[in-house]
Amino acid sequence: MTDPQPPHLTTLRTEVTERIGTISLHRPQQRNALNEALLAELSAVLDAWEADAAVQGIIITGSGPKAFAAGADISEVAAWNVADGLAATLQRLFDRIQDFPKPTLAALNGVAMGGGLELAMSCDIRIATTEAQMGLPEVGLGVLPSAGGTQRLSRLVGTGRALEMILTGRALSAEQAERYGLVTSVVAAEDLLGTAAEIMSTILAKGPLAIRLAKMVIGPGHDTDQRTGLLLEQLAQTLLFTTDDKAEGTAAFLEKRAPDFEGR
Repeated sequence: MTDPQPPHLTTLRTEVTERIGTISLHRPQQRNALNEALLAELSAVLDAWEADAAVQGIIITGSGPKAFAAGADISEVAAWNVADGLAATLQRLFDRIQDFPKPTLAALNGVAMGGGLELAMSCDIRIATTEAQMGLPEVGLGVLPSAGGTQRLSRLVGTGRALEMILTGRALSAEQAERYGLVTSVVAAEDLLGTAAEIMSTILAKGPLAIRLAKMVIGPGHDTDQRTGLLLEQLAQTLLFTTDDKAEGTAAFLEKRAPDFEGR
């Protein structure tokens, strides 16, 4: 086990095992609420791991049994002003996670509210424990979900359900979230991190360039018309046809062996 990370983390816990980096949000007394220090540390870890070949995929979870992240730290939100709104710190960070070149998975170990759910939605995949709850209650504070919540939620669950969730502020159970497509699976709490690691290990066994290009095509393709999306798909596939990954993957299939991508 290695731990390539910036030193002196106080709001996060990190570890790297078998090419999977795990970030645990660690403010248990505040139910892992997202404050300025945590966001800065999260950004620093992403900087370190994006450049580190030892980390090929990232799992984000919360410390403790009750909360993934309860949202933005309200004691800081209360002081935010117009300049803070325009700075859009959370939105910019979560956009970066959405566009991160390596696969990301949010393992929701408990409550994921407001900014906590927005963080989870910026990841490629979400799984949850049976006890998890998730929602966007910001309108009850006189504001709206502004770290991507108004946009990502509707793309994941549809406009009608997104409007109902945001306008009422009501939380979903894990089972409802799975039914809506907000999470892809619900597991017992003791199985959460094992399941997350299994999913990520399955992803990392595939062609790394194909994984990266699939991420690059699916997101923008969803936001454009189908013809443009198909063109992106075609160009990505054409590029992959020129790679060693494609040669190794097809050879391994024909030879009935596991592929050895990039010497793995």
